[in-house]
Amino acid sequence: MPEIHHLNKHKILLIFEKTITMFGILSADDIETLVQLQLVGRIGCHAKDVTYVVPISYVYDGEYIYGHTFEGMKVEMMRKNPQVCFQVDDTKDLSNWQSAVLWGKFEELLQEPERTMALQKLTERKLPLISSETMHLTSQWPFQDTDVSKITGVVFRIRVTEKTGRFEKSTEKHFFAS
Repeated sequence: MPEIHHLNKHKILLIFEKTITMFGILSADDIETLVQLQLVGRIGCHAKDVTYVVPISYVYDGEYIYGHTFEGMKVEMMRKNPQVCFQVDDTKDLSNWQSAVLWGKFEELLQEPERTMALQKLTERKLPLISSETMHLTSQWPFQDTDVSKITGVVFRIRVTEKTGRFEKSTEKHFFAS
């Protein structure tokens, strides 16, 4: 049975023998760092009694989440109901993770200079050398064409209006063998 210590209203400390586990609410700075460092997040959208959650690659500038996609279910749903949520996480293992949920409004970027600026942000993000083809905006990846007007598809941003985050951190070390 663990010892339970309430550090404050946002953090609980559990002690299992020599293992210390802390649960808590991420600070605003920790949420910003988490969202900036991740490459893939999940958009949650809802329209006509259907909820749809789908992963996307993105870039975040502290105010907006920028994305690029093609016509399909998520775009149709976000056009009908622009209120969306966005979730990212960083899971080291099942007892060491961070997760953030952001809410905001979908904005399709059809006009210049917003569309070009968003595409430049997306092409300038750092990607791992081995990455999904859906993260590549052009066929020349990893080399980017300087003319982003050649990039087809739907360019959008989510104007972030609210954020929250949670974490779990444990000192226990896990070893898995197969």
